[in-house]
Amino acid sequence: MPEPQRPSGNDVRIWVVDDDRAVRFVLCTALREAGFVVEGFESAAAALAALASQPVPSLLFTDVRMPGDDGLVLLDKLKAMHPQLPVIVMSAYTDVASTAGAFRGGAHEFLSKPFDLDDAVALARRVLPATETLAPDTANAAEAAQESAPQLVGDTPAMRALFRAIGKLAQAPLAVLVTGETGTGKELVASALHRESPRAQAPFVALNTAAIPAELLESELFGHEAGAFTGAQRRHVGRFEQAHGGTLFLDEIGDMPLGLQTRLLRVLAQGEFFRVGGRELIHVDVRVIAATHQDLERLVAEGRFRADLLHRLDVVRLQLPPLRERRADIGQLATTFLAAAAQKLEGPGKRLTAAALQALGEHEWPGNVRELENVCWRMAALATSDTIGAADVEMALNRGGTRSTAPAASVDAGQWEALLSSWARQRLLEGAEGLHAQVRERVDHALLEAALQVTHGRRAEAAARLGLGRNTLTRKLGAGRRRGHT
Repeated sequence: MPEPQRPSGNDVRIWVVDDDRAVRFVLCTALREAGFVVEGFESAAAALAALASQPVPSLLFTDVRMPGDDGLVLLDKLKAMHPQLPVIVMSAYTDVASTAGAFRGGAHEFLSKPFDLDDAVALARRVLPATETLAPDTANAAEAAQESAPQLVGDTPAMRALFRAIGKLAQAPLAVLVTGETGTGKELVASALHRESPRAQAPFVALNTAAIPAELLESELFGHEAGAFTGAQRRHVGRFEQAHGGTLFLDEIGDMPLGLQTRLLRVLAQGEFFRVGGRELIHVDVRVIAATHQDLERLVAEGRFRADLLHRLDVVRLQLPPLRERRADIGQLATTFLAAAAQKLEGPGKRLTAAALQALGEHEWPGNVRELENVCWRMAALATSDTIGAADVEMALNRGGTRSTAPAASVDAGQWEALLSSWARQRLLEGAEGLHAQVRERVDHALLEAALQVTHGRRAEAAARLGLGRNTLTRKLGAGRRRGHT
């Protein structure tokens, strides 16, 4: 039922749709005290019913998750009937899919819960003066994002702001420059911008420009014709052509040679280029998203990066926070990585104790989210229990002694064989039996743990490095766990 109105001379009407009575009440009250005429509704159905008999409001706030039609369904219906009605979507779930879905559906703004009431009122005041000049909505519903793709994770204010920016920028055909330290997730941001954009059904092509030798990078980007240079036996289609209609992500753009920067600038400006050794002018429609951990302005001042290229790439800049500045996200990230590791390693899921979570939170994470992911994979592979404690974290962080990856004192084959021989003689003199099986089991355990440590828990790679089949490695690990070794 509608909340009771308070009389007002102001004819600017705002509707609030939220099944949470407390949220609805406080937001309606704050907006009324700001001088607006406000009505509150507990469901999308109630708001749509009122719309059939009342004038269209000047602005509408709606929650996302509600019984019956949710806020995004309500948004679709409102935009079909009244495309110029500004709608502010509210939600406590500020992931990329939610924010992008809201903006794709035509939302004017996205308001993250819990919000400051003064901010909500200020937002209403910013929106309302523009209602007379709003263009008709032209947003088209797109396919839902692929849930299986790696996702950005976090709930801190910095990440909420990032999700909101991605949701909004995904719909705009603008070049984006993603900056941040190594390991902060720049490619995930680029992938999310593509996945939530109108180009989502076209290719997403990623290239780390620092990983390709300078003499090969031109061919990798633009392709080459057969015979263009020694070894070019057939035509090669470059990354720009592969990404036609979609998105090209250029990571570590600051490492691109100056000569190639000039060619890249032409493609960005004119959408055309020649393959290496070619005469055919190739036209492409590609959205370029670039990323770097370097200070491009400093590189420009040093003459190592073109200022005009920076201006082309830096239409909108997204700065990713380092993990140490969003420590509250570490628990959620670690849980996500441990679940993924358990699925990939075909093992039981592992839980973090409070002490383990505290130990993770105290680490500085110079490698950021990528380092945390690697640590979680090591813990998933090597922790002896389904519950991960602080000692497991210390070992995975290479601070725990026996599992440290730092080089141990040098021991050659002759030395350890002599030590083994001496130990075996002593055990045999003591009357030990079945020594061969015991030694093989201990050696297997040591080799398996070392291989998993070196390959960051990747069983297939560990098995290959040891010359074992994956099934054999899995069987030995299982036997070791039953005996309490792994």
